[in-house]
Amino acid sequence: ATATATATATANPNSSVFPPAAMPSSSSRALALSAVANVALGTIFLATLYSTAPSSILSSSLRTATRMAPATTRLPSRTLAPHAKVAAPEKKTFDFAWMEDEMASPGMMMSNKDRPLVDQRIRPRRNRRTDGMRDMIRENFLTPANMIYPLFIHNAKNNEPIASMPGCERHSLESMINEVGEARAEGVRSIILFPKVEDEKKTNFGEEAYNPEGIVPTAIRMIKEKYPDMLVITDVALDPYSNMGHDGIVENGVILNDETVQQLCRQAVAQAEAGADIVAPSDMMDGRIGAIRDALDIEGYTNVSIIAYTAKYASAYYGPFRDALDSHPGFGNKKTYQMDPANSREALLEAELDSAEGADMLMVKPGLPYLDIIR
Repeated sequence: ATATATATATANPNSSVFPPAAMPSSSSRALALSAVANVALGTIFLATLYSTAPSSILSSSLRTATRMAPATTRLPSRTLAPHAKVAAPEKKTFDFAWMEDEMASPGMMMSNKDRPLVDQRIRPRRNRRTDGMRDMIRENFLTPANMIYPLFIHNAKNNEPIASMPGCERHSLESMINEVGEARAEGVRSIILFPKVEDEKKTNFGEEAYNPEGIVPTAIRMIKEKYPDMLVITDVALDPYSNMGHDGIVENGVILNDETVQQLCRQAVAQAEAGADIVAPSDMMDGRIGAIRDALDIEGYTNVSIIAYTAKYASAYYGPFRDALDSHPGFGNKKTYQMDPANSREALLEAELDSAEGADMLMVKPGLPYLDIIR
């Protein structure tokens, strides 16, 4: 209508000198003509629709018109049967052992828990498993539920301050429970545990890492009993349990890769058995993500997620963490397995490998100094 009125006024050679009082008359006539034209076009459109449209479209249009009509003209609504009372899910463990002789696909196998297992490492459903998991990885929002709270724990009865991290301390297990409760009240849904292990329990092979009665499995069970909705994340690495202070087994001054991965798999399974929701390998051994994924799956823990320390650069920023865990390397440094800070392309290779091996989330560490790597 506006375009019609403008065109009419412009076509009149005297339009530029119309007195103000004369403009409404011309505009009104143009608007009226335009309105009549629109009504006519609408009538033609509806007539064409009803004569040519499929019945499914027509019935949809009729339902829409019925919903929008006044209450007095609406068709009688159907009387729906009342919904049955929703019952809580039955807590029952089923026997699936009989399926072993009836595998429906060559991609299926049986786990060590006698349950069917799809031969697939990458499972996107793991990141949708619980409210806490969905809250933690939700895109485009930033709330306390996106944060992961690191908690340092030890077996002592009292808390100990960490000098290099003012305000932080090693918590007793009782204090840990209180800290988790306070964090939960603030909206934090995820915690990650870092243990300080007694020196007498440390060995080169790090056997204490998979002790089912060790500090981390015990802490997991305590948290899950008190706060079952909290996401419990665990660190997978040998350095807190090693008398060498390294993330792997040491032989003749060399940090062994594949032998270490064997121990990491046992550690991850022990943590999953205790109730961990996510395991986070921080060791930077080659191939450990795929090996841990397979170890978890074959033991029936397909729902346990993996956060991979994908691009973990050698850095002095880790000093306070090593103070907290008493896990400084006993000799040399960690540059044979942690990444060179000068390398960026290498991070893409690590990310590609971890993703292909079944990691559910990828981490760059340290974060803020390596925003270019994140990008």
